[in-house]
Amino acid sequence: FTKIVNYFQQFITVRTLTKHAEINLNKDESIIAGTKCLDLLNKLNEKYKLIPYTEFYNDAINEQLEIKEDYPCWKAKEFSFCSYPFILNPLTKSDILKVESMVSMRHELQDAFFSAMFSGITSPYLVLEVRRDHLIRDVLYGLEDQSSHDLKKQLRVQFIGEEGIDEGGVQKEFFQLCIKELFDPMYGMFKFNEESNLCWFTNDPAKDNTMFLEYKLIGRLIGVAIYNSVILDLHFPLALYKKLRGIKVDLEDVKELDPMLYVGLRKTLTDEDVSLYEQTFQIQMENCYGSSSMIDLKPDGENIKLTNENRDEFVDLYVDYIFNTSVEKQFNAFKEGFDSVVEGSAIEIFRPEELEQLVCGSQDIDIDVLESVTLYDGFTKESECVKNFWSIVHEFDEEQKKRLLFFTTGTDRVPLGGTSKMQFIIARNGPDSDRLPSAHTCFSVLLLNDYATREKLKERLLTALKNADCGFFL
Repeated sequence: FTKIVNYFQQFITVRTLTKHAEINLNKDESIIAGTKCLDLLNKLNEKYKLIPYTEFYNDAINEQLEIKEDYPCWKAKEFSFCSYPFILNPLTKSDILKVESMVSMRHELQDAFFSAMFSGITSPYLVLEVRRDHLIRDVLYGLEDQSSHDLKKQLRVQFIGEEGIDEGGVQKEFFQLCIKELFDPMYGMFKFNEESNLCWFTNDPAKDNTMFLEYKLIGRLIGVAIYNSVILDLHFPLALYKKLRGIKVDLEDVKELDPMLYVGLRKTLTDEDVSLYEQTFQIQMENCYGSSSMIDLKPDGENIKLTNENRDEFVDLYVDYIFNTSVEKQFNAFKEGFDSVVEGSAIEIFRPEELEQLVCGSQDIDIDVLESVTLYDGFTKESECVKNFWSIVHEFDEEQKKRLLFFTTGTDRVPLGGTSKMQFIIARNGPDSDRLPSAHTCFSVLLLNDYATREKLKERLLTALKNADCGFFL
């Protein structure tokens, strides 16, 4: 199977690279035929999991594809690689989403211009004015009546009583504060698994309508973050992104969320005689408040004994309860919020794994790569202060690396495509001084004085990073 896939990949690659100056990829019959053959193989692979899905990415197509030509073809129902997304890597898909967003934003600006001429001024932006001490209430109110059309507008956030102008840094902090508050255990909306460090919807949330509005709000915030290229620090299992894409979850998804439960369920499927468990189709579940209740996995479950004959059904029902039945209303509210922003968009070309990368980015920070892509203002890479800075950073542990990234860019995660896709600028902020380093997170600029010694730079930098959780005040 691998050889057949490689044959078609090589055919498409050679055709693309040798003829790219002469042909339009969207019109070339040979490339179209090769892509359609790969589509058949991909469908087989999705069913039988024969090789990693990444084997279907074609580097040549991803490098040569003219997205501004391909995207309109997709919308016009003509041949487009967007219709065969298995061939596109996550970075290309992210670029497609950005092109779609740019087209949408351009239309917003045009509509706002003509609307201002004929029927009064309308903002081309999604503007939120919020108070720090009433953040969730203000966001709920601010987004409640927004149409799907408005939610796709570029976001502008204003913290009431503060002077920060939102050029990107304010909205990053806004999302961080919202996610931190909504996922706080005191809210009881999500439960965390200490072993996996992942969370899932609580199976017994408060029954008031506000709770479901807040689930909907989280879905909306994730959608708005995608459209504004903001990375979020979320700790959901892949199962969430599968459900958002309409893909069935299974026992392997339990392994990621709750490793201990997975071991127990797997044992149920493999033990010689599970009737010795004296288990029925009724299970005990603990809610977010610490109390337990008995749940029937099927009608009259307490009177149905677990046997070797029905254990497959037992495990299937258990998995279904965890991921679907017990959280149906919560997830539906969440999905409604998410879909209100992204429905009908290029999100549909992302696999669940790719959607997770798009939303959360990566925690793999490559300092060597970061150093190679860094730009300088007032310094050069040969400046003594810069050399000292990188020698210090190369000694950082993972937590310190994350703090540096957060301090400078407003997020501790790396965007889709890896560290090489980051913008990182080090600017000279004057001669030697006792001032702490500072940053313009809007533009990912780290401001350093030209510290006289390595020791002083290290002490000042580490002190600044320890206070990196402060609000947007630059």
